[in-house]
Amino acid sequence: MTTTHPAARTYEVRTYGCQMNVHDSERLAGMLEAAGYTRAETGDTADVVVFNTCAVRENADNKLYGNLGHLRPVKDARPGMQIAVGGCLAQKDRSEITRRAPWVDVVFGTHNLGSLPALLDRARHNAEAQVEILESLEVFPSTLPARRESTYAGWVSVSVGCNNTCTFCIVPSLRGKEADRRPGDVLAEVRALVDDGVLEVTLLGQNVNSYGVEFGDRYAFGKLLRACGEIDGLERVRFTSPHPKDFTGDVIAAMAETPAVCHQLHMPLQSGSDDVLRRMRRSYRSERYLGILAEVRAAMPDAAITTDLIVGFPGETEADFQATLDVVRESRFASAFTFQYSPRPGTPAATMDEQIPKQVVQERYERLAALQEEISWAENTMIVGREVELLVATGEGRKDAATHRMSGRARDGRLVHFAGSPERIRPGDVVTTTVTYAAPHHLVADSPLTGHRRTRAGDAWAAGIAPKTPGVLLGLPTVRPTA
Repeated sequence: MTTTHPAARTYEVRTYGCQMNVHDSERLAGMLEAAGYTRAETGDTADVVVFNTCAVRENADNKLYGNLGHLRPVKDARPGMQIAVGGCLAQKDRSEITRRAPWVDVVFGTHNLGSLPALLDRARHNAEAQVEILESLEVFPSTLPARRESTYAGWVSVSVGCNNTCTFCIVPSLRGKEADRRPGDVLAEVRALVDDGVLEVTLLGQNVNSYGVEFGDRYAFGKLLRACGEIDGLERVRFTSPHPKDFTGDVIAAMAETPAVCHQLHMPLQSGSDDVLRRMRRSYRSERYLGILAEVRAAMPDAAITTDLIVGFPGETEADFQATLDVVRESRFASAFTFQYSPRPGTPAATMDEQIPKQVVQERYERLAALQEEISWAENTMIVGREVELLVATGEGRKDAATHRMSGRARDGRLVHFAGSPERIRPGDVVTTTVTYAAPHHLVADSPLTGHRRTRAGDAWAAGIAPKTPGVLLGLPTVRPTA
């Protein structure tokens, strides 16, 4: 059987999970294009389909194997087509993937993204599946080339892995111990993105507040925020996710005193019950969490705070759940990602006694979601009449033909649908307008624009230029974290 040369082959990357996975997928796409592959057009069947998987939720497994099953007849009808599976679920399941789906060609883990093109070549040459899972990181993904999805925004990883031992979380066993990049490397990547027209950067880490632990500087993250703010042309800096146990006043000060740093904070609460937090092995309590929020709002009254919440953790009583509702009422979150607990094999929580019946978890979940929706709507209503600066976005929601509404993100992260002209305003441009209506999950601004600034990012989007970052050309060294 003859095979086509990679230069003639197309690819598609399907991403599941967190922002870290989105960032990794941009690197996977960049490496494939550097190896001669081209991105498949929307609706076309690619020669190489890559699944970048998540393992945090129970349905992640079902979703992957269901999608692999749907692709089997497609592959049978297309000789030479390849399927690769990477990410957290691949790190967890390893050879189990090719046992359950023997039509998969490549399985690679979280620590060896850079191996994908070579593994595809090897699988094609040897006509057999290739499974390569490393146990520790050898190079930071950020040193790899990337094909970014946005001309105006970029992800920058400050660390990988996590040193926490939350009983519900499988991430540390799949991503490894925390490894920090040197500040100079991070700033070099940020500058390269800004030189390419990027206006907004999001700093990524499983726990950004512990950044600096490897090189002995507990104030490193606050310093990094301030240093980013000194980069000419960088207009917005965000970060995710911090951990309450490591959140310090110097980070709050850096946020408040650095104009480029957005007044937006996503800080997972998980539960408002101190007993549940103890069983989760979250080393803070509700009083400490609420104290941090008070400090943030004292320094930045306009800060939009969002969170993660888990409902139905093993042993959660009705009193525990009421404690969560109480903390949510007091916290006044702009929005919240709310999850029903699902046991993950290999985590301590999966074997705990008092697993909560599904119907009880569902009922509590609905009560919590209703409360948060009420709060989100009330908080958004307070924005009506306020002028906001929006970074015009693509893929962020509806484009209404009747009203000519477009979409953008305010500096606090809120989604705003605004009245604009798609012929004149491009994703990546910056506009100012006044909010006229609030809903629980978005705002509307039907008033005339009071400002519109065209940007290089908007020019690139209009020209159809695919944003790329040649990671190996950034001058970033290969980083081999200590064991």
